[in-house]
Amino acid sequence: MTEISASTANQQPLDTDELIEQRVSALIGRASRRQLWLLFLDDDDIQLPMLVPIDDFPVQPRPADAHALATGVAAIMESAGAVRVILVWERYAGADLSQLDRAWARQLSAECAAAGVPVRAQLLSHKRGVRWIAPDDYLG
Repeated sequence: MTEISASTANQQPLDTDELIEQRVSALIGRASRRQLWLLFLDDDDIQLPMLVPIDDFPVQPRPADAHALATGVAAIMESAGAVRVILVWERYAGADLSQLDRAWARQLSAECAAAGVPVRAQLLSHKRGVRWIAPDDYLG
């Protein structure tokens, strides 16, 4: 994992997919455990100085669990003044998305939309690095 200073993060807007992937690679990097990371953006696409790990979500996505996560994300965003969230699914396995990865990405995306939480991006932190998760990867 590469170090990134708060002043650097505070100066460069994450306004492209490539910049988001670079930032996630720098902050989270290769997976070491199973958890979900939340990165928050302001209305200028500047990352807010908080990174939230969540490691106690169920293996199988159920609507109630995804709803609770989305509600929690909405509350954090409101208190932090964030306008968008980046979701990073970390798990120690290969870069290919599993059915569970797809199900969680799909379910949380839908619940965030229902809660009025704009998801800017979803990425996967795996044992070799970071990859982008496009909507086509989980909606198709």
